[in-house]
Amino acid sequence: MTPIPQNISYPGKSNWSLRIIMRTFLVGTFIMYSGCATLQPVNLQYEKALPPTKTELWTALAAERSDNWFKLLNTSDEAIEWRLRVIDSATHSLDLQTFLWKEDPTGLQILRHIFEAADRGVRVRLLLDDSFTVGQNDTIFDINLHPNIEYRIYNPFGRRYDSIFLRQLMSLGEFSRIDHRMHNKVIIADNRAAIIGGRNLADEYFGNHSTANFRDLEVLFAGPIIKFVSHRFDDYWNSNWSFPADRILDLPPTEKKPAAMRAWLKKRTTHGLNENHNARRNMWLSAARTGAFGEAILLSDEPAQKHPDAENELPNQLAHALVTWIDRASEELILVSAYLIPTPALEGAIERAEKRGVRVRILTNSLRSNNHTAAHSAYRHHVRRLIDHGADLHEVRSMAKDREIYMLDPVDNKNLGLHAKLLLIDQEYTFIGSANLDPRSLRLNTEIGLFIQSTELNQRLRKKLEVDYHKRNAWHLQVVDDGGIIWVGDDIVLDSQPADSAFQRLEDWFLSILPIEGEM
Repeated sequence: MTPIPQNISYPGKSNWSLRIIMRTFLVGTFIMYSGCATLQPVNLQYEKALPPTKTELWTALAAERSDNWFKLLNTSDEAIEWRLRVIDSATHSLDLQTFLWKEDPTGLQILRHIFEAADRGVRVRLLLDDSFTVGQNDTIFDINLHPNIEYRIYNPFGRRYDSIFLRQLMSLGEFSRIDHRMHNKVIIADNRAAIIGGRNLADEYFGNHSTANFRDLEVLFAGPIIKFVSHRFDDYWNSNWSFPADRILDLPPTEKKPAAMRAWLKKRTTHGLNENHNARRNMWLSAARTGAFGEAILLSDEPAQKHPDAENELPNQLAHALVTWIDRASEELILVSAYLIPTPALEGAIERAEKRGVRVRILTNSLRSNNHTAAHSAYRHHVRRLIDHGADLHEVRSMAKDREIYMLDPVDNKNLGLHAKLLLIDQEYTFIGSANLDPRSLRLNTEIGLFIQSTELNQRLRKKLEVDYHKRNAWHLQVVDDGGIIWVGDDIVLDSQPADSAFQRLEDWFLSILPIEGEM
C-alpha cells in the first residue's frame, strides 16, 4: 500500500446552535473585555508508551495471529463489552484518549474498570479534550489522585468556570486557540490491542440513553499497526498543550484518597463484565481467528506544539490523505458521516470521482435525527449540488424501524441519530475513525483513524450497512420534475425535510443564513 503522510446531551437538540449565535455576537461585542491571563504551553519530560507486554494472554494471541486483524464493533453491546474487556486485559499499561466523557452510567462504568486496572498496578494515561469538562473538575482531580493514573487535559480553557458560556466568554481573547479541539478516540491496552472509532464515553454512544441513541462504529484490532497508534498517542500526550490536570485545576489541597473514588464508583455503577482469565482468553482468541486480516496505515493529524492556531500547525493531514484516496476510487465510494459539510477540497474529490463513473453513496443525518441543528443548516447548502452531480444521498430516519439494533430495550419512542464516520473505497479499502466530513473535523480539530486494505473487512462492513440504507431506516433523497427534493421512505414520501417541529425548521432556516459553515 502506498504510504501517506500522516455535557451536551442527545437528544433534544443541543445548545450548539445557541452557542454559534452567541459566539458570533460576543466576538464582536465583548472581546475588549476578555483580557484574562492566557495559558502558556507546558514543557514536560517526554513519556513513552511501555513496550508490548509479554503476558500469557498476549503471547497466545500473537501466536494465533501475528499479522494485523480487525473486528468491527457495530452494535452497542459489542462496543461496551469489548471496551471493558480491553481495559480488563491490561496488565502493564492503558492509554485512553477521547473527546467527551460523561459522568453517566456508561461513562462511570468505564471509569470503574479503569480504576480497577490501576489498582492492579497498570500504568494509566488519560487524555481528554477540554470541550465538555464543565462540572467535572472535582472528579478529574479525584481520579488523578490514584498513584497509577495520570490525567491530562488537551488545550484547556484558562478559567475553570462551571459554565460553558462563561468559559467561552472569558476566553474570547484566545478564540483561535480554544476553537481548536482534540476529537480523537483511542484506547490501547499493553501496547498490544486497541479500539479506534467514533464513540465518545457516554450513554448515548452505547445504546443506553433513555430518550435517544447513536448508530456508531468502531474497530478493534491488534498486530504490527499497534505500534504506530501508540507512537501517535505519545505525540499527543507529550504535546505542549496537554496539561497535567493538577496544573490547571484550581482546587485546594485535599486529604482525599483513591479509596473514596473507588467506593463512589461501586455505588454508582454495575460491574458490567465478569470474566475469568480463561473466558477472557477464549474471547480474544476467537476474535483473532474470525477477524478480517489486512494491511493498514494510521491516518492522524499532528497535535499542537507551539500554538494550536499556528498556520503551520493546522490539523489537516488526515483530510489531505482522505482526498488523496478518494481520488483513487475507480468503482464505488461509500461515505457515512454524522455531519456532512464538504470542504471545497472534499467536494471537488467527490465530483471528480463521479465524473470518472464512480458510484457515490452517502449516508448522513436528517434534520430530525441530527443532534446539532446548526450542522444540518450548513449541510443543506450542499444537498442539491451533491444530488445533481450524481450522489445517491440518504438521511437517517430518527424513528428508524430497525433502531433496536443500536439501543437497549425498550425502544418505544427513543430516537436514533447517526454518529459513525467511515469510508468504503471500491471493494478493498476501508476508513474507520473519529473524523466527520465537515470543516471542523477536516480543518479545525485533530482526528484519527485507520485506513485498512482488506477486501474481507470491506465486504463485512458493506453487509452491516445494508440495513442502514434501507428505506425503512433512511430517507432516500430524490429530485422531482418541478426541481424540488422529496424524502422517500418505505411507507411515506415527504416533500419537506423531516423535522421535530415547525420551530426546528425555522431554527434550521435561520442558522442557514448565518456565516457559520467554517465553524461546523
